[in-house]
Amino acid sequence: MLRIVLAPDSFKGSLGAPSVCVALARGIVRALPDAQIRARPMADGGEGTLDTVLAAVGAAGKRLARDVAGADGAPVRAAYGVIDSGEGPTAVIEVAQVVGITDARAMSAPVADRSTRGVGELVVALLDAGVRRFMIGLGGSSTNDGGSGLLAALGVALLDASGRELPAMPRALARLARVDAARLDPRIAQSELRIMSDVDNPLTGALGATAVFGPQKGVAPGDVDALDATLGRYAALAERALGRDVARHPGAGAAGGLGFALQLLGGKFASGAEVVAGLIGLDAALADADWAITGEGRSDRQTLLAKAPFVVARHAAAHGIPVTLISGAVDAAALADLAAHFAGCFALPNGPATLADCIRDAAFLLEARAEQAARVFAAGRGLPHRTVK
Repeated sequence: MLRIVLAPDSFKGSLGAPSVCVALARGIVRALPDAQIRARPMADGGEGTLDTVLAAVGAAGKRLARDVAGADGAPVRAAYGVIDSGEGPTAVIEVAQVVGITDARAMSAPVADRSTRGVGELVVALLDAGVRRFMIGLGGSSTNDGGSGLLAALGVALLDASGRELPAMPRALARLARVDAARLDPRIAQSELRIMSDVDNPLTGALGATAVFGPQKGVAPGDVDALDATLGRYAALAERALGRDVARHPGAGAAGGLGFALQLLGGKFASGAEVVAGLIGLDAALADADWAITGEGRSDRQTLLAKAPFVVARHAAAHGIPVTLISGAVDAAALADLAAHFAGCFALPNGPATLADCIRDAAFLLEARAEQAARVFAAGRGLPHRTVK
């Protein structure tokens, strides 16, 4: 009997990772009806992390929701989780639930006017509820404010040259003269902040938040240098006020600099996919498996920068198991690099199709790709498989 591990990430804007597993399993059993399927939905800190973590902890976790400010300042209903344990509650915050890049309304606001204040509001509410442990997934954000909104919600004052408090957003940060942390919520110092991300970029520079991720959030090419310089000045002032030097640390550039603000508050950075892999028991599932399948909405060279499919491939390789990539789209220019880690890379469309078509038909297309991949796998091993009549 073949033992097959399914460990995909979510397909952003289309299917959550558990639903991707269901579609893959349906396709596989068409060709290999006796296969033993082990579904281990993955995440790396971005969209879907909350659901994946809650699924992994089972009855110990509960899903809740609260109204906070979205990226554009308008209220959003943000889901979050709380995990109960003998050591006290742990909150699970998925930043994409608050300031997600898939929020069309917030994305219509200029990126210079978007803020992470709502993330800070959620943290404050959880502190009020007695939570002192946080797991915060940083992927999929629409903001590029260096985490200034989070800091402001926690009591940090952003002041201009006249001592007037500024709005916590990139446009206003250009006038920043001083950061005052005297009123920072003291409960933060008593808290454990675990930062989950697939991004290890610093805050500023050629590999920083603005240069690398700003354009996809709406930063115009001609504005990159100015905004990067603004975040650099803000970071220097914030570091002086809070007594930590973290702007160059890996992950400071995650979520438009929210990683910087969280590390400034004492947060510890970790690979989101590795954290999730531990929670879901990925290695135990792979230990005696024959094959693994992973995937994501779009695979390119960034996939190899600790995103969920690459982490799955790395763990599978440690167990000597081939792993196949089935994603919504695969960048042809990255195929050679991806092929070094995956036993076959498959995209979903059967032919020319719009993005809307692919999103609508994702489950059907995943089933079809999984079935064909299973037939190729079975043929390569000389295994019997169900024939199509």
